[in-house]
Amino acid sequence: MRFSPAAAGRWVALTLVTILLTILAERVGVPSAALFVGLAVATVFALAKVGPAKVPSRASQAAQAVLGVEIGTLLDRDTLASLGTDWIPVVLVSLGTLLLSIGAGAALGLHRDLSATTGALALVAGGASGMVAIARDLGGDERVVAVVQYLRVLLVTASLPFVATVVFHADTGRSVGPADSGAPLWVDAVFILGCLAVGVPLARLIRLPAPALLGPLIVATVADLAGWTGGAEVPTLLLAAVYVVIGWQAGLRFTVESFRSIGRILPWATLLIVAIAVGCALLGLILVATTSVTPYEAYLATTPGGIYAVLALAAASDVNVTFVVAAQVLRVFLMLLIVPLFTRRRQRGD
Repeated sequence: MRFSPAAAGRWVALTLVTILLTILAERVGVPSAALFVGLAVATVFALAKVGPAKVPSRASQAAQAVLGVEIGTLLDRDTLASLGTDWIPVVLVSLGTLLLSIGAGAALGLHRDLSATTGALALVAGGASGMVAIARDLGGDERVVAVVQYLRVLLVTASLPFVATVVFHADTGRSVGPADSGAPLWVDAVFILGCLAVGVPLARLIRLPAPALLGPLIVATVADLAGWTGGAEVPTLLLAAVYVVIGWQAGLRFTVESFRSIGRILPWATLLIVAIAVGCALLGLILVATTSVTPYEAYLATTPGGIYAVLALAAASDVNVTFVVAAQVLRVFLMLLIVPLFTRRRQRGD
């Protein structure tokens, strides 16, 4: 892709505004700040017709691949081992959440402004950034997916402190120590590049949907479970850049008409998001009945969104944090692995 001075200026302006607002959003506690700001700023630039035409395909594919590595490293041996004998009900509840998402997505897909694929991807209760990243690859509209997915994350995250304190009377004032520093940057770089070099060609070879995301995700997961990562992870700044690119990818495609169309969808989408949240809370009762967790722990384990906010709240509460982490990570992993396969198979069936 050739860059004229005018095009380069647009990219510089988009980048500077995004960085500034992301820093401000992080300071005020906006959930998924980099993704949200990237989406919002790119949308404004697109509607004002002062933004770049689109994110280059190579940048989009690279962002998907790095995101796949990040998700793959979440599911490690210690996380799974923490479930003990409770892994069966946790898996069943995760599958129940998947069915709730598919049902709600089918209902959203009935709207005249949406396709069934877009509706399905927009309401998947897990892996919001991943769904936005691969929406176009799966035949969906990533603009709708981005807005509805972020609305889900925002609504769930905003309700977490209220439910924790008012419904469960939880004490969320426990101090949390600093995280481990992790592996050196060169180890992170080698691990990420290795997952990309192996995962993407392998996924294309076996014809997985969204190979740029799912290939590195699977390779990173296998390496993590086998203990081959050396403590490597995706650096925070790189992950923030990935989220920004994913937000830009959707935002730069907005037009005035698409913005109006999404506005017509939001009331119905909001009702369905609330329905998913209530359904997941009811699924949490299964965990209470079949495991030793408390109702509050079951609520945190089954909350359909805002995984990092959930984990932060769990760490600040007197709860079984490892169980909550395992249940949440397993939910996200299953959503991102199963939904693309389900979507591609349904499209072939049509």
